[in-house]
Amino acid sequence: MRWRRDGLEARLQLWEAGLPPDEARLSEQSRASSQDTIVAAKIIYGLATILLCWLLMQAVHEAGHVLGASLNGGRVTNVVLHPLTISRTDVSPNPQPVVEVWAGPIVGVVLPVAMWLVARRWWKPVAPWLRFFAGFCLLANGCYLGYGVFEPIGDAEELRRHGVPAWMLGVFAAATIPFGLWLWHGLGPEFGWGPQGQPVTWRRAAIVSAALVVVVCLELRFSDMQ
Repeated sequence: MRWRRDGLEARLQLWEAGLPPDEARLSEQSRASSQDTIVAAKIIYGLATILLCWLLMQAVHEAGHVLGASLNGGRVTNVVLHPLTISRTDVSPNPQPVVEVWAGPIVGVVLPVAMWLVARRWWKPVAPWLRFFAGFCLLANGCYLGYGVFEPIGDAEELRRHGVPAWMLGVFAAATIPFGLWLWHGLGPEFGWGPQGQPVTWRRAAIVSAALVVVVCLELRFSDMQ
């Protein structure tokens, strides 16, 4: 008999609110549909943000290698920025390989943080997104070199091969990983998560998704996988 009592209570609440049962049912369905739409926009926005951050993080990292090589008389022969592979910068000749290799992760974390600081002062609407991106770059580069302490790969392998001690890689990781986590702390509501989460509009999801498509198309057009 409990279901009958619950049904009577629900009808009584509708009667007290002055809504006919049919209108109340339509209103409830409309709210459920609206909630599904908000969740879909949030998921698309989150996935597009992560993928875009991954591609831009690699681009900024390789820009550091290019800058390091250019400032030390090296010649960049190839830059691989393809969405289906790990980025790479080839330099030959490379008079100062240690400087060139270090420039990748250093510029790869300093530039995104600087972009966030500028946006926080003069372009506040995009500051939360750039804060997430800066944290992403700090964590990615920190974990990249931090892993090299135990298993040298990529830049870490090059640095170790040219005499850079493992502890320096560890120091870089110890400085960047906590900073990246700190930047991410408290950003959940900005992306629609948590009890205080702000609604993620389809406009925001469309802007980030469009930016992702543009970056992917540019990389497919101007870079190959080798």
